[in-house]
Amino acid sequence: MKEVLSIILGGGRGTRLYPLTKYRAKPAVPLAGKYRLIDIPISNCLNSGLNRIVILTQFNSASLNRHIFRAYKFDYLSEGFVEVAAAEQSMEHGDWFQGSADAVRKSFKHFSDPRIKYLVILSGDQLYKMNLMDMLEFHIEKKSEVTVACNPASIEEFRDLGIMGINNEQRIKKFLEKPKKKEEIAGMSISQEGQKKLLASMGIYIFNKDVLSDLLRDASKVDFGREIIPEAVKHRKTYAFIHHGYWRDIGCIEAFYKENLAFAKPEPPLDLFDEDWHFFTRPRHLPLSRISDCSIKSSVIADGVIMEKARIAHSVVGLRSRIGSGTVIEDSILMGNDYYGSAGSGPAIGKDCLIKKAIVDKNAKIGDCVRLINAKKMNDFENEYCAVKNGIIIIPKNTVIPSGIVI
Repeated sequence: MKEVLSIILGGGRGTRLYPLTKYRAKPAVPLAGKYRLIDIPISNCLNSGLNRIVILTQFNSASLNRHIFRAYKFDYLSEGFVEVAAAEQSMEHGDWFQGSADAVRKSFKHFSDPRIKYLVILSGDQLYKMNLMDMLEFHIEKKSEVTVACNPASIEEFRDLGIMGINNEQRIKKFLEKPKKKEEIAGMSISQEGQKKLLASMGIYIFNKDVLSDLLRDASKVDFGREIIPEAVKHRKTYAFIHHGYWRDIGCIEAFYKENLAFAKPEPPLDLFDEDWHFFTRPRHLPLSRISDCSIKSSVIADGVIMEKARIAHSVVGLRSRIGSGTVIEDSILMGNDYYGSAGSGPAIGKDCLIKKAIVDKNAKIGDCVRLINAKKMNDFENEYCAVKNGIIIIPKNTVIPSGIVI
């Protein structure tokens, strides 16, 4: 495994997840009550036996750096590591990362170990479980120079995805990044279980290190999906590794909300309870949750939660959440709190509140009798207390909402 280095792209602004990315990098956004988005690709690497990992950061990276430092510590006798490589100005490069490929280009000096032959490039905002070793073995067996992980998708989704056309050997013959017209994808579908599907790029790549170095020589090419992969398809041996399991890009509010709530289902698409495939995160020494006289239906409750006489339905309740009596929470995500604070002054949700179809970010303090119900049926809206995106109410981190407010 000394020949393999995993690189996780974590430096984008994450504008589609705003305001969750107002104070943090996109991969640091909380997930499923106790995790962070970055925990997914790191866990997939570690479960696959790939324990040499570098995370490229740039925007609002303090909380991400802190999480990585606290969560991923290897024994000093191990050669594994999870390290952060922050964007930096140098004599060669005076500006910041301009795209995913540009981030790798400007960080390439950190991958100078001559033992490294393969670079695994991963995104920091996706949900999936995938054995990356299978993909690496496929790459080596095919004598591939570039391998792109692909997931079958419905034909109706073609405008939002990078689409692959392959031959019988799974070599990629055509690549289109987010095609605009259906005619452009003619002949690119595959048959799966009697249905026509498209092969969509997962944004997960394996490159021979020397090949990637050559592909990055042109500094005008700054993005993998739009520029580097199409160039590789034309001039390099480029293959598609087909992943048939669950995979979702959750880089926008609507997808993030939907896939988070899926963890509250009896059989979520991503199984966090699989003892053979652990999802890792920062270990915390929190007390058990204290739940008194509450009604809870189809929900996920994290550690250290305190609530009394509340009703929770189809929701995710994060670490250290405090919920007052008489409060009803439905179809919502509470990201929890970083601290408890003294009684009555710390972050909490007050008494007799009603919260529906909302994302409440960390450390929010919500007064009594607050109603977060999108009363005016707004699609997009923003004020000092919240933002509404696609009809979903988002309460930003550290927001204080006075008692009696209706949104």
